[in-house]
Amino acid sequence: MQPLAVTMGEPAGIGAEITLAAWTRLRADGPRFVLLDDADRVAALAARIGSAAPVRKVASMAEGAAAFASALPVLHRPLPAPVTMGRPDAANAGAVIAAIEEAVALTRAGEAASVVTNPIQKAVLTRAGFPHPGHTEFLAALAGPEVKPVMMLACPGLRTVPVTVHLPLRVAIDRLTTEAIVVTARIVNAALRDDFGIALPRLAIAGLNPHAGENGTLGEEDAAIAAPAVAALRAEGIAATGPHPTDTLFTPHARATYDAALCLTHDHAMIPVKTLDMDGGVNVTLGLPFVRTSPDHGTALDIAGTGRAAPGSLIAAMRMAAEMAANRQMRARSAA
Repeated sequence: MQPLAVTMGEPAGIGAEITLAAWTRLRADGPRFVLLDDADRVAALAARIGSAAPVRKVASMAEGAAAFASALPVLHRPLPAPVTMGRPDAANAGAVIAAIEEAVALTRAGEAASVVTNPIQKAVLTRAGFPHPGHTEFLAALAGPEVKPVMMLACPGLRTVPVTVHLPLRVAIDRLTTEAIVVTARIVNAALRDDFGIALPRLAIAGLNPHAGENGTLGEEDAAIAAPAVAALRAEGIAATGPHPTDTLFTPHARATYDAALCLTHDHAMIPVKTLDMDGGVNVTLGLPFVRTSPDHGTALDIAGTGRAAPGSLIAAMRMAAEMAANRQMRARSAA
């Protein structure tokens, strides 16, 4: 399989140092990956934090794959401004964006297996004119106007999907519709089948109100919006259940009954995964014509450049990206 294309993320954040640590852990058994970054600054950072990982400039993904066993391969993309760790500079925003665009292009061209994105500093990109709320929306724009991206948070034993994402809670509830739940569930169902190799995915639809509305006594949204979505999905042959009370949906017993939980608000989906496995959680974008994963954390500017950042979530993202790409390729071959 082709190597993963890993983006630089915010240069003043922890992306490069967790990538150095990930190479140290994965060099023997992979998955192989190539970093799109300024190789000189990555090498200087390795020396600063005491990393023993050698850094090698490469000219292509294929050259990077061949070099992976002996050095961290970097597609050298010089930054226009010097980097001060912990202090983002909008002068480098263009390079951050270009790295994402190139990783997507390499993946769609078949030179990379998938895209793994290091964390970005959204406010810095916005100041530089970046029109998208974050990675997910930008990747969808690169994929095409017909694409509806869906965010999934995943760790061993749990996958959650928010139906509404970065919205104030009052706005999220106002915008929640039966159709939004159904469309999201269809995308999740297809991704679990194609990318995760689950033949008959089971979806649990979480309730919105306490006790999933308690038959309307604690809110009408569950009966009026969520329950019809479950009925519609079941009529399509999708194994959906709910709406389930959210306060009991994430117990060990309950988690064994479904493959993904669709949650109606952002925090209902984020809290259980981050509580169970903050260091190993993965952010996955479903619904794209290419595989994309990311660590489930931010740029950690307060510790950037100290060598203290834990690479566990990035490593989990890399392993999941490789597995998803392999499953997608296998399904494509079987369908041909």
